[in-house]
Amino acid sequence: MLGSYRAELLKLRKRSAVWVLFGAGLVLSLIFGYLLPYLGYTTGDDNPGTDGVPRAQVLEGMLPSHVLDNTIGGYPIFAGALALVLGAIVIGGEYTWGTLKTILTQRPGRASVLTAQFLALGTMIVVWVLGIFVASALCSIGIAAAEDGSMSWPGPLDLLRGLAGGWLVLMMWCLAGAVLAVAFRNVALPIGLGVVWILGIETLLAGVVSSLLPDLDVVTNALPGTNAGSLVFAVTGITAADAPPGVRDAVSGGRALLTLLVYCALFAGLAAWTTRRRDIT
Repeated sequence: MLGSYRAELLKLRKRSAVWVLFGAGLVLSLIFGYLLPYLGYTTGDDNPGTDGVPRAQVLEGMLPSHVLDNTIGGYPIFAGALALVLGAIVIGGEYTWGTLKTILTQRPGRASVLTAQFLALGTMIVVWVLGIFVASALCSIGIAAAEDGSMSWPGPLDLLRGLAGGWLVLMMWCLAGAVLAVAFRNVALPIGLGVVWILGIETLLAGVVSSLLPDLDVVTNALPGTNAGSLVFAVTGITAADAPPGVRDAVSGGRALLTLLVYCALFAGLAAWTTRRRDIT
């Protein structure tokens, strides 16, 4: 297991697609969390994007006290889609390249190989979360210093809880990509289905149910994206008016946490069962 884990980490470090996805998530977080709001703050009344929003409120959203909002606010949708692509590439690539059969002839069993891949993916998600947090913190410090803003930070426990919640959201989407990759034994179809689900189908379902079929809220409240957004809403303390797309108070934080853990266990279990039962050809 440890040997397989080290091998998977080495492959992730050497795979350029992993760092391209991380870079895309980092750039998106900084653009929507800091660059666009700061441009709106500096242009003031000339910017229609901040029409009716006090400049002091725009500035406050970029200060260190809101660093968690800007770090994990995009995880339920945008960064989640990138994490799903990561899981599909890492797991599905073994099928498309025909390397899985070779790996399994080197002694590790199927369960050991898959578990090592999941552990390596979880480790890489930690790197993603910490990297985006550090970049967001540096931007917050720079803006606070330039605009003479407050340097107050969330408490250590709040930071730990927020980063852990963000990791769970990304890990859930990553495992969703992995189980799709195992089911279809390739990369392209899992990425297509997963990204369409995150960016389109689930958002459309939530909108239709909330406006036309409110009695079916129990269905949408069980979806992974809804619970991911609710967990981010709970751990950041963001207000509904300032919440980014996908972040909303649909269910309680405790229920969202439990639901995401169930999804992680379900996706990992389905991937393991399929890998063990199906012939590798």
